[in-house]
Amino acid sequence: MATDELVKTTGIADHGGERLPSVDVDSFNIEMKDEDGFLGDRASKGAFREILDRWRKPLRKSGEDPFGKEPSENISKKTLDAILVSDDVEASAVVHSAIEDFAQELAYVTRRFLKSKAWAKTERIVVGGGFRDSRLGELAIARTEIILKSEDFKIDMVPIRHHPDEAGLLGALHLAPSWIFEAYDSILAVDIGGTNIRCGLVVTNWKKAKDLSKASILKSELWRHADDEPTREGAVKRLIKMLKGLITEAETEGLKLAPFIGIACPGVINADGSIEKGAQNLPGNWESSKFNLPASLIEGIPQVGEHDTAILMHNDGVVQGLSEVPFMQDVDRWGVLTIGTGLGNARFTNRRKDNGNGKDRDSTDNGKKKAKENNKDSKKNDKE
Repeated sequence: MATDELVKTTGIADHGGERLPSVDVDSFNIEMKDEDGFLGDRASKGAFREILDRWRKPLRKSGEDPFGKEPSENISKKTLDAILVSDDVEASAVVHSAIEDFAQELAYVTRRFLKSKAWAKTERIVVGGGFRDSRLGELAIARTEIILKSEDFKIDMVPIRHHPDEAGLLGALHLAPSWIFEAYDSILAVDIGGTNIRCGLVVTNWKKAKDLSKASILKSELWRHADDEPTREGAVKRLIKMLKGLITEAETEGLKLAPFIGIACPGVINADGSIEKGAQNLPGNWESSKFNLPASLIEGIPQVGEHDTAILMHNDGVVQGLSEVPFMQDVDRWGVLTIGTGLGNARFTNRRKDNGNGKDRDSTDNGKKKAKENNKDSKKNDKE
């Protein structure tokens, strides 16, 4: 099959598009550099582990390292969170020191983004990714906000509301055109990462909240492809099998499943569904001109129910950020930073309109209330 045919088959809009139903995507996956290399490397999960290790070194020399001989990269977030509130003052001090240094690095990186043309006038930044899913991550985010505000940056920094794994699936709803929510009550979503591929059956709950703030994941399936080291074709085959399982689940549950699959994938996504760059951690060569994931999925799942399958794919940082759309209605311009293996980034401008995915007057007011309530709760939790 030729690529131009495939675009017609899959296309209800361009993949990696700048204009989505609820927002304009002003930029995504920007790769900024300084004299030391890519800026994102200064605020990644690996960077935090290196900082933690630096604080352990002087104690290690004197034989007083509270973590013993355990390598820093092997200490779980759960363990580090527990240490923050433990009676081991020295170990807690080490973790707090690492958090402070990491916050300084994240502030430096964020500052660079805010000074760029693409991120001008950003009012709020949502921080997602695996690092956010921890107390130490939340403290680092809060500390970063304080640092930036002390420098007169008028910016709010908040942890992403949903668990990062769920956010990558829920955000796929905001890739879909509004007619889907009038005719169907659920979609299929895929979140592809360097370690895992996750698929979900996402229920819109559109009748409860037309801004999609009540959407939920009925069922999800996770595959750690990094453990199996499959070929690219093997990964696609497994993905199709996972999606077919969720289609069966939707039938069993009596859901009206839309013939739509929303995909979050690392890298720069071209309009035809090919990946220009940034997919180096995926199994096999996903950047090949001969490979097109949406087209491959269409071949495996040509129809959902009685209708042709439609697929839209976007960058994983963008899609994770889109899960916040209902809660960002009190600002115009906002961004997302996802702290994981690297630092994902995207900047959005809300589209104001009378109808559509959460853009009516009532849902805009609801979004303002929700944002204020969640920010209040977030700050309260940080104080506690």
